[in-house]
Amino acid sequence: MTEKEIYDKIVKIINERFEVEEGKVTPELNFSTDLNADSIDIVEFVLELEDTFSAEIPDEDAEKLFTVADAVKYISDHQG
Repeated sequence: MTEKEIYDKIVKIINERFEVEEGKVTPELNFSTDLNADSIDIVEFVLELEDTFSAEIPDEDAEKLFTVADAVKYISDHQG
């Protein structure tokens, strides 16, 4: 899967989960500051990433995912 495909899927998740318009999601979007996501929101988002990409994201790695770009790079680097 290309980084563009990964990005598009992550944007779709953010649009649905955080009710953000598609054009407002950028690679620099920060989950905590831009989406006002609390720790529970982030855990649920990471679980959705795991389901969507059939990947396991350990807690210590999930704590390092701050932006859309971080999530895209992580998924891209850890594809099965």
